[in-house]
Amino acid sequence: MKKSIYIRNFYTTASIVFLSFLILGSVFVTWSYRLVVSEKQKAMAYNLDEVANLAVAFSEDSDLSDVRLRMFLTSISHGTGFEVLLAYPDGTVASTSDPRYFSPQLGKIVPGNILSQIKSGKGFSQNTNLDGIYDEVRYVMGVALVSPDYGKTIGYVFLSGDSTDTVHLWRQFAGVFLFVSAIVLLVVFIVSFITTKKQAKPLNEMALAARRFARGDFSTRVNNEDCRVDEIGELTDAFNTMADSLERSESLRRDFIANVSHELKTPMTVISGFSDGILDGTIPPENEKKYLEVISSETKRLSRLVKTMLDMSRIQSASAESVLRGTFDIAEVIRLALLSLGGKIDDKGLDVDAELPEEAIVTRGDKDAITQVVYNLIDNAVKFAEKGSAIRLALWKQGHKAYVSVENKGETIPAEEMPLIFDRFHKTDRSRSENRDGVGLGLYIVKTILDNHNEDIFVTSSDGVTKFTFTLKLAAH
Repeated sequence: MKKSIYIRNFYTTASIVFLSFLILGSVFVTWSYRLVVSEKQKAMAYNLDEVANLAVAFSEDSDLSDVRLRMFLTSISHGTGFEVLLAYPDGTVASTSDPRYFSPQLGKIVPGNILSQIKSGKGFSQNTNLDGIYDEVRYVMGVALVSPDYGKTIGYVFLSGDSTDTVHLWRQFAGVFLFVSAIVLLVVFIVSFITTKKQAKPLNEMALAARRFARGDFSTRVNNEDCRVDEIGELTDAFNTMADSLERSESLRRDFIANVSHELKTPMTVISGFSDGILDGTIPPENEKKYLEVISSETKRLSRLVKTMLDMSRIQSASAESVLRGTFDIAEVIRLALLSLGGKIDDKGLDVDAELPEEAIVTRGDKDAITQVVYNLIDNAVKFAEKGSAIRLALWKQGHKAYVSVENKGETIPAEEMPLIFDRFHKTDRSRSENRDGVGLGLYIVKTILDNHNEDIFVTSSDGVTKFTFTLKLAAH
């Protein structure tokens, strides 16, 4: 049988609380019993001394059986709740606090061992019935009555209390404690049960959401209704962040598959159609060369697409730690990229305005990857620049960073396109219609490489001027 985490937590908490109260209760019951008995013993000892002093004073002028002394004893008994016995030196009971004149206790003999114990100076206190003097066992204390004039024992005084009274008082005291403890335990158990169940609720929702993720539903989220800021709240926020990331990844995956299918389908359709046309004679022999050139162009386009996707996979697998080990001159990289694209620049009649420092600017990163960034940005600028216009490149240092900008004059990127230009396979309608060489991965690769370098890239586009700027960490820092 499965036990949920909140049930286990509840059992654990309840067991700890119950055990704590059990230990505390045991200590309290023992301590309270000893306290009650100790207080009663103190009260008896005090009253015993007072009665002894009274009896010694009376003995100077009268006998221990004097009626007046007996009346005093009766009064003391009513006030304190303790019974009093006075005995002659031989142990015969001479007087008692019993209000009955012919008390059954009169004339009875206190056991000799008790008298011997008192004479030895050890004192006497124990639960006893004094060998039948009392009808039931009582807690009895006794001392000798010593004449102050002659220093001899003139008798004994015994003070007794009902032991059941002490136990009854202690039981009342302990009963109140146990009742309060039971109420507190009940409240603790209820609060613990509710609290642990409430704590486990987000975990149950996470488990349910995870099962939905396994079925491909990434729209589920865990509610943080109470806006918790504890560990459970942090876990909930982290789970929802992960869910957002998974949903975005799934969306990108689906878009990726759809775009790859589209990019592959178009050239494959062209190649298949023209090949079949040449084979079945639909295309006249005199036009075969023209359509073979189209087939060759589409085949090369497919090759570029596959190569670009492989490069993208390699870039995504690289770690920031590994790519930041190398150093290179970014100014040299820009110059080499301009030389590589010189043919395209000349074909479009573009001027190049490069503001590059003469000294080397050494930056940290993967030289080949940053070369691809610079190449893609310049190629993108050439592709979308107006014929006869100019592209501008700039390189400068600011703080611990090097900044590279690539600017061209052409059509303004629409505002709604700006957040999408770094997505995979994103191409404007213009690029799709006029530039069949592109596969929509150039800027995505740029962004991926710079992300792996922990660097930033910014883009602005207004009044026909589009400018890309990215950063690199200077090697000196």
